[in-house]
Amino acid sequence: MDNWTAPARRLGLRALLLLCLLPALLGSALAANTVTRKGKGWEYYLTGSAADRVLPAPRRAGAALMGGEADVDGAFRWLVQRAGGGDFVVIRASGDDGYQSYVFDTIGGVDSVETLVVATRDAANDPFVVDRVLRAEVLFIAGGDQSDYVKLWSGTALHDAIKALQRRNVPVGGISAGLAVMGALDFAALNGTLASSDALSDPYNKRVSLDSGFLTVSGLEADITDSHFAARDRMGRMLAFLARSIQDQRVSGFDAIRGVGVDAGVAVLLDGLQATLLTQPGYEGRGAYFLRPLMAPTVCAPKQPLTFRNVQVDKITASGNFNLSTWSGLSARYQVNAEAGVLTSEQAGGAVY
Repeated sequence: MDNWTAPARRLGLRALLLLCLLPALLGSALAANTVTRKGKGWEYYLTGSAADRVLPAPRRAGAALMGGEADVDGAFRWLVQRAGGGDFVVIRASGDDGYQSYVFDTIGGVDSVETLVVATRDAANDPFVVDRVLRAEVLFIAGGDQSDYVKLWSGTALHDAIKALQRRNVPVGGISAGLAVMGALDFAALNGTLASSDALSDPYNKRVSLDSGFLTVSGLEADITDSHFAARDRMGRMLAFLARSIQDQRVSGFDAIRGVGVDAGVAVLLDGLQATLLTQPGYEGRGAYFLRPLMAPTVCAPKQPLTFRNVQVDKITASGNFNLSTWSGLSARYQVNAEAGVLTSEQAGGAVY
């Protein structure tokens, strides 16, 4: 008793209570700090609990396609809600821990946020990297350069782990380059990025590099995805991607390939085959574009400008929705054409967006 009351008198009751609570308070604070671990070709950041939390609630599959420039808060919350919380895992090939405090503190509802920067093929086969990804309740592919993802991760144990998460219905999100690798066919950017003008003037330009099946989220089994769509004027290059896919017989016919372009500050949320759109505040009025060829390209050949007519476009904005099965929804519908490398549209004034 004397050993207890003496410090109580010296420090005061409040101070003693704080002293007793200090380990718990420190534990809570430390749980929100970022811890770094490094291996050969990879870095790991952890915010929150290091323990693998087993969730009682079943997760619900889904995909959040973010167009870039700004993270869409509502899309991150949607991913967390579908997972029921747990471990939110970010993968990237460059950069650092930029999503840690944003997801843990601003979005919330997760047990941990983990970022893996996987910069080599050896790192993509590292058991620690693979194990952390396999424990994810949400997987998010950050922006950067999608050619890194294709070159460094395809055919590795990390790639297998990503596919395993899909089979377990783990919701997945991607922004910018992360979005670009979510379709059945990807613009892999293996020879650098590509302007619409270059793709339209020669759809066999060396920069038109297409890759198949890196990720292919549910609902996009017949689609090419692209980001920053209107802001970076990517309608023309999307037509070139579609035309090349048809001309090179990557697909079974002109009606077997489609395109999804997402604006900056916008997220398309896929729940099965139903797409809804969210915009980050400050990006109101932007949208997403769903393209479907109505015929094969007329001229799609090396060193010749593209002629590709009657490509149907459905644009959805914040009030819209779209069904990928019926290819219809609450949208503005029009057609665009590439005529000898020049884009035209049936919209008033010829606007293609």
